[in-house]
Formats: sequence, structure tokens, C-alpha cells
Amino acid sequence: MLAETPIHPGAGRSTGFVDLPVARESITEYPVIVGSSLKGALKDRAREKWPGKKAEKGEDKTSSEEVAKAFGKQDDAGDLIVSDARLLLLPVRSLTGQYKWATCPYLLERLDRDIRRSGLAGKLKAPIMNKKPKMGTVQTEGTGKIFLEEREFEISEKVERSIIESISQLISSKASAERLAGQLIVLHDDDFKWFASYGLPINARNALKEDTKTTIPGALWYEETLPVDSVFYTLFLERGNGAIDLVKTLVNERPYLQVGGNETVGQGWFALSLVGE
Repeated sequence: MLAETPIHPGAGRSTGFVDLPVARESITEYPVIVGSSLKGALKDRAREKWPGKKAEKGEDKTSSEEVAKAFGKQDDAGDLIVSDARLLLLPVRSLTGQYKWATCPYLLERLDRDIRRSGLAGKLKAPIMNKKPKMGTVQTEGTGKIFLEEREFEISEKVERSIIESISQLISSKASAERLAGQLIVLHDDDFKWFASYGLPINARNALKEDTKTTIPGALWYEETLPVDSVFYTLFLERGNGAIDLVKTLVNERPYLQVGGNETVGQGWFALSLVGE
């Protein structure tokens, strides 16, 4: 899941001065898109394609009953199992060049475990880290020092090729995958947590009076989003045959999905790719 626009998977509660923060994992505090939200977005997409009317001759005969069987209804969870969408790459502003795609050993370890859990370990390349960066150092292209936001790091070595290859297989855009080698940066787990906690964009938004188009006093709020080019991934499993086939049909027809809030201002769009079929 490659973010084409800012993403706001809302948490529904405020933290500090941020009125609308993004949803986060309770232990790691990494941004997350919960499985129920993702499944709901896919279900809405399926309802758009198969609105329940009787198919005409030559049209797709998938029925609303099949959609309900796969995605569930009020008293039935459905056959499709959708995991939380987990963070893999976080764009971080670099003061010494173009932005960097940041990750850390824990996220790579978790990707490896999820690949194995999916049963696709023989088909997908799992990341291998032979040497983890120390705090204050990073693995990336180049030598010397690098500045990320206002923090300074020492480049210790290049990123291992197996890590680049394992992440490239998950990115749908060929051009984006090709520049991964030059932009990928591996941080220490604790350094990465700082950027995941405090490095996300925060936008000020306001409401206007309908007649005068002037600011409504007290209507200012602050909203946290995930930046463009954030990379997440999710796992699809099924309890009954046909559920994943519906997802494949949706993604192959239009490999984009709107997730989270602010749809009417153009936010929430992911580019999707299916791997390990």
C-alpha cells in the first residue's frame, strides 16, 4: 500500500495539542490502519462495483449476497480476513538531500514474520539484517553525516541488498521501486520511534462562515496525517473459497483504495499491489 496522498486514519481522540491524531499501535506507538477500517473500505469499493442489481447479459454476475458473504454483515463476520495494515516505510525529511524512506530492524523483523505467517516464505523474499545500526548511526547510501529533520546521524554502511529486494517486491510503482536503493535508510529502533512519534505532518484546519467566508471563531483544529509515499502492507486470508478472489478482482480492475478520513478534500488514497498470489 503506497500512499498517493496524505492519509488520515483517525484515532477518534485528541492527544496534547493535536485535535485529530492518527491511529497508533498501543505498544509501539507506530501509525496503523486497523483491519476493520481497511475491510470496510474494501467493502464500500465492492458495493460500488456490485450494487446488488441483477446483472445484465455479459456483465459480471457477482451478486450482493456474495459480497456480503465475503465481507460480512451485522451478524456475520464474513469469509475474508483482513489484518491491520502495518507501517513499513516512513518518509522523513532530509536536510542533506531529497527525503529518505526510513525503516528499522524491528519493522523488517516483523515483515519477515508476517511473510512466514502468510505461508509465502518460499515465494516472497524476506529481509535479512546481518548488522543492526547503533543509535545515532544509519545505514544508507553515501558516507559522512546526514541530517534528518533537525537531528544529525552518522552513516555507518550501505543497506544490505536483500532488504532492498524484499521491500521492492511490495511497491507497485516501478519508478518508486527503482529509487528505493538511493532513498532507503535503516535507523536504530529507538531513533525510528522518535520520527514515527513526532515526525508526522500536522496541519491546521479551520471552518468558514457560509455567507461571508470568514473564519468562525474557535473553529480552528489541528490534524495529523501520514505523509505521501508512506508504505504499509496488509495480509488477506479467507475462511471460505472466493473471498480473496473478490479482492483480486477489485484490485486488478482499479488498483487504488480510499482509506480513512477527509475523502472530500482528496486524502486517503493508496496505490495497491497484490503479491504472492
